[in-house]
Amino acid sequence: MPDDRPASPTVRAERPNVIVFVADDLGWRDAGPYGHPSVQTPNLDRLAAEGWTAERAFVTTPQCSPSRVAMLSGQEAHTLGAEDLHVPLPEDVRILPGHLAEAGYLTGGVRKMHLGPAGEAQFAWYRPEVSADAIAAFLTEAGDRPFFLWVGFSDPHRGYGSAPHVHAPDDVVLPPTVRDTPETRADYVQYYDEIARLDGVVGATLDDLERRGLAETTVVMFLSDNGAPMPRAKGTLYDAGVRTPLLVRGPGVAAGVRHEGLVSVLDLAPTVLEWAGVEAPASMRGRSLAARLADPSLPGDAAVFAGRNWHNTDEHIRSVRTERWKLIWNNYTEHPHGSASDITRSPTWQALRAGRDAGALTPAQALVFRAPRPRVELYDLLADPHELVNLAHDPALGDTVRVLYDRLQAWRAETADPAPTERRRDDTLDRVTGVKFWDVRTPPLLGEEERRSGRMED
Repeated sequence: MPDDRPASPTVRAERPNVIVFVADDLGWRDAGPYGHPSVQTPNLDRLAAEGWTAERAFVTTPQCSPSRVAMLSGQEAHTLGAEDLHVPLPEDVRILPGHLAEAGYLTGGVRKMHLGPAGEAQFAWYRPEVSADAIAAFLTEAGDRPFFLWVGFSDPHRGYGSAPHVHAPDDVVLPPTVRDTPETRADYVQYYDEIARLDGVVGATLDDLERRGLAETTVVMFLSDNGAPMPRAKGTLYDAGVRTPLLVRGPGVAAGVRHEGLVSVLDLAPTVLEWAGVEAPASMRGRSLAARLADPSLPGDAAVFAGRNWHNTDEHIRSVRTERWKLIWNNYTEHPHGSASDITRSPTWQALRAGRDAGALTPAQALVFRAPRPRVELYDLLADPHELVNLAHDPALGDTVRVLYDRLQAWRAETADPAPTERRRDDTLDRVTGVKFWDVRTPPLLGEEERRSGRMED
């Protein structure tokens, strides 16, 4: 439990407060700090102008719950057996708020955690709604204690229609992987509107920190758990699925700068622990970003890695990305890539389906329906940022494929990544129509019932 004794001013100066805003399904391109010309994010723009912007930051998986597990544990979710959607954090794993509570921090969570009971119990304070009032209540509760607050937005996750309408179809900037139809543009307008609503909560919190005299002693972070809830984005290992905005402002953080190197969200937990004066446990694979936050000219990671597993459909996909190259290793290639049910129900997906049935899709738009899929994909990210042209078959790039593949397999060994034949689950929807034929939150592991009954060997 957190220490109830007020921290001294000296301790407060050395150990900053931390607020982490986590958007739900916000694509990295869809915010002002990353060059979007029309999405209304004045407060994210302000945060970037006053702080540190990661140009190339990445989550470890393009799915909500395993992504958040990785952020807070500093470990890949598959190492913990929590790589599938809705699979909870194991009971014996301590995550960031648990460590901080032992160091005297008041730890709080707002709205979406998606960690399971063992993870959520490590927060001492919780409110179910995302609002400026809820955040203000936590700041009041903290008083003079150092604090850590996790703000898990539901925006801009699908379930649209409740956000104020502030964008128009002409504001929409579409990637080449979706069709430009009125229905698609209307869908993106609602997505943009939820981003604007989220931005307003960020702005109100920044203003509240100023009023309370906490702006100079509080680190504010903003990122997303995965990419946009659109076809060939969320749920994929393309940059549209795993690249995240990452903005940081606060004491010890360079102001108004952009870091060009590769960054993994595995580094967030050890960074906060360093600020709190807590030694990161050996189990954390991430490394503190504190030095890079102070000096953005320092180099980034040589490579970042990601994985995709069950999320309405079963997958075992792994990737390694360097500054120039992305290699994706696919298993279960006989079917089209699996998309989440919220995406396949969307007007944007249905516009693609209609175009497919009419033979009207461009090659880029047709990729989402491709079957069988290639076992290996290789993309030159400098020449092909949307990852549309697979170069894995090019004989001139054979050495590049082999080097990246070996690096990927070494990472799998280091992180105890299960083999593709392990921990499989059934699909719960049709991969093309999006029709959900099994209304279950997460199906059991294949063979799990037999193992439990003793009919199969462990």
